[in-house]
Formats: sequence, C-alpha cells, structure tokens
Amino acid sequence: MVTHVKRAFKYRFYPTDAQAAELSRTFGCVRKVYNLALAARTEAWARQERVNYNATSTMLTAWKKTEELAYLNEVSSVPLQQALRHLQNAFANFFAKRAKYPRFKAKKTSRASAEYTSSAFRFRDGRLTLAKMADPLDIVWSRPLPEGATPSTVTVSRDSAGRWFVSLLCEDPRVKPLAATDTAVGIDVGLDHLLTLSTGEKIANPRHERRDRERLAKAQRELSRKTKGEGANRRKARQKVAKIHARIADRRRDVLHKLTTRLVRENQTLVIEDLTVRTMVKNRSLARAISDAAWAQFRSMLEYKAAWYGREVVAVDRFFPSSRLCSACGTLREKMPLGVRTWTCGSCGTAHDRDVNAAENLLAAGLAVSVCGAGVRPQRRTPGGQSAVKQKTPRREP
Repeated sequence: MVTHVKRAFKYRFYPTDAQAAELSRTFGCVRKVYNLALAARTEAWARQERVNYNATSTMLTAWKKTEELAYLNEVSSVPLQQALRHLQNAFANFFAKRAKYPRFKAKKTSRASAEYTSSAFRFRDGRLTLAKMADPLDIVWSRPLPEGATPSTVTVSRDSAGRWFVSLLCEDPRVKPLAATDTAVGIDVGLDHLLTLSTGEKIANPRHERRDRERLAKAQRELSRKTKGEGANRRKARQKVAKIHARIADRRRDVLHKLTTRLVRENQTLVIEDLTVRTMVKNRSLARAISDAAWAQFRSMLEYKAAWYGREVVAVDRFFPSSRLCSACGTLREKMPLGVRTWTCGSCGTAHDRDVNAAENLLAAGLAVSVCGAGVRPQRRTPGGQSAVKQKTPRREP
C-alpha cells in the first residue's frame, strides 16, 4: 500500500525573452546529448559490448572538451546528466521487455523538456529560479503546493502550442488511503456513452474532438496551403493547429480526472475490461472515436489513483463475453452485433440494456477474482480462458 506519494504539480509560466532563449538552448542540448549517447550505445551493442550510464557520463565530459560540441558548456550540466539517466532507464525497460528499443529524438516531434534536480534550482518563498538564470520564473500558481513541500525535481517543458510549463515533484502528505467500504462497481466503456456503470448509471461521452472538428479542419487546410519549410507563416499556421489540439486534450484530461477521482472515492473495488486499445484503433471506421474517448488514459488514471487511496482495480479478460452473457441466468448468446443495444434473454425472459448488462457481468467476474483469486494472467489459447485478472497497481506519479 502506498504510504508516501510523490506527485507532480504542473503549472504554466511565462518566461522572459532571455529565459525562453536559455531554455530553448537547453532543450536542444538535452536532445543532442541523448542522441549522441544512444548512438554510442547502439554501436557498442553491435560490437556486443555493454555501455552503462557511467560510461556515457564519461563520454559527455569528453564531448564538452571538443570544439564541435563546446556549446554544451553554455547550459546547465544537470539536465544533460538527467538525459543520460533517462536513456539508462529506457534501456532498462527494453532489457526487461517492458518497452521497445530506444529511439532517437527529433527536433520537430520529440517533447521539448529539461529536468533539473535540487542542485540546479532554488525554491524559496514560492519563487523558483533555475540554474544559469538570474530571475525567477513567472509562474501562475493555479493551485497551492502541499504545506511545507520542497520540490525534489523540476521539469520544464514547452508544448507544440508554444505554452511553457513547469512540473514540481513533491511529496504530498494529503494523499492517504481512504476508509474501506463494501461498495464495488463494474465499468463498461463505450462510444455512445463514455462509461456505463453496473448501478445503471450512464455517463455521456463528451466527444471533445467532434466539438472542435470544424475549427480543426479549417486550421489544417490553412496549414496545408503554406509553403513547406521554416517560414513564419507556416510556423504560425502549425501553432494554430496545435492550440486546437491542446484545447481538446485539456478538456478531455479534465473530464477524466473528475470521473476517475469520483469513482475511486466512492468504490472499494472497481472492475474494468482489459481492452487492447492499440489494436482497436486500427479499425478505420472507429479509430477517431476510440482515440477521442481515451480509454487507455482513463484506465491509467484509475489505476494510479486506486493505488494512492487503497482501492482495488480488477481487469476482466477481453475475451470474457460480458455483452452476450445474461446477467440474470447466465445464458450465453451466440452472436451480439454492435447494432443491438437492447435484447431479451430467451431462457429467463429478462430484458437487458446491452451496456448495463455488460457492466453487471464485469462486476460479477471481478468480484470472483477479488474474493477467490482467479489466476494471474488471461490464457489466450484456452477456450474461454481466464475470466479476469487482479491488477497489482504499481506506484506511479500523475
């Protein structure tokens, strides 16, 4: 059970011209060091040699002494060292088969960010000053930090819409396990309704992308007419598209945070379906709607908040026939097309709402796992397979 939670508190800030220039240089240097270290480790891998963080740190010292890379000395050394640590973590995940082989960072597509540890920033009286800067950042404190909290790590980033953010990693003593309850809920995700609960409640799908689809299409048409290159007009048009995407993502994230917080606070056990969203979005007819619903993001939020507050998340095997199974008598229908939203059981005569029935079946399967402990992983090759899997939610930050 999580006792001490580290949370990232993210705020927007407005840098001066000098600060923006310094941070932009830092982003470029971080990307350069990461790519150089990745290339060095890839070459060593081809020679069947192992290169670890310490070796790349020694390489960084040598790179700074060369005439070609002397500009690396102009920025703080801490973000450069952190880039090497991030690369080390990427390789650790690769060797543990949790991720693919690390990829090179591109200027246009990679996230512009830099991480500072406590030796590279000063935080006093609510004023944050980074290394190589004379003045503190102009931060909009949209919510207070925990009382007496001291950031252990500061991450500065700039999104594609040109907005600047600073994320402060702090311990939050306010996050404690909630009092245990006997409530449980089954959650069926969908497109007509974002969530359908086993209680019968249906939560509407906001369809954030659809609300701004016309504005987005117009902005993208204007961007397509601009001459390709680094011209100012194309840059402005590209940023306009990015601002619309950012607006959509912000609204979606806000709704999901409110929903997941409410569900975790109200229920001890939460049962969801183990969906492979990455595979489902390959359906060209539904890819846009599935992406807009953000089922994977919903599950991620639900799991880490459950870990914070002492709740339990159970994921039912994706092959479990929750929609075709009668929650009253257990009769299994052979087929259930997507167009069928209500149906009547031929055995017991119970009328079902497709989504509510699915949520009730998920809840029953999830409670069986919670009480009896059904397996560890779904068995894909066995007909019927395992019906559910109990989630061991790792400690993680938002």
